[in-house]
Amino acid sequence: MRYTHSTFAAACLTLAVSSVALAQVGRTAGMLDPNLATEAELATIPNVTPALAKVILAKRPFLRQAEFNSALAELSKEQLAQVYSKAFVHVDLNSASDEEILMIPNLGPRMLREFKEYRPYKALAVFKREMGKYVKPPEVERLAGYVFVPMDINTASDQDLLTIPGLGPRMLREFKEYRPYKAIEQFRREMGKYVKPPEVARLQRYILIG
Repeated sequence: MRYTHSTFAAACLTLAVSSVALAQVGRTAGMLDPNLATEAELATIPNVTPALAKVILAKRPFLRQAEFNSALAELSKEQLAQVYSKAFVHVDLNSASDEEILMIPNLGPRMLREFKEYRPYKALAVFKREMGKYVKPPEVERLAGYVFVPMDINTASDQDLLTIPGLGPRMLREFKEYRPYKAIEQFRREMGKYVKPPEVARLQRYILIG
């Protein structure tokens, strides 16, 4: 079979895309994860009183941003926007509700449409590329810090898996030890040997079985 230059280039492009993370979790410097922040860290968030910090600790883990929002029911819309500039539960780009996406500070109806237009996302890199059509790179990076795309636990790289908030080398080893996973129930069972059910549920939201 004869390969032309264009065929070779296309093959290289396919390989490059396939080598990109099947999914990643966005990061923003200085942004707290409400599921992992200490009581002292929560107390540094605007409008989070010591009493409210205790409420957050008692109600977590939050498996959706909407649950975190409910825990802050006493705050006004303006106060919530200040909180979400410092602490936010990553939203799943493929399944988040309109309401959850609109909780991202300074995101309006136009960008909500763009977020949804490119579903389903296969990787965070795809999100960044598509949003780059509408906003400048610093804003793309800011928005990416609020979102994630679930990654296939059977194929995700170490680098991808370590973007899961709170996942360290020990749990990375446990994630990989039981490959290939056949069903999500297997993941729950095996990870339940190492962490409690609420933590299993928190970790599960970032993965899928392809």
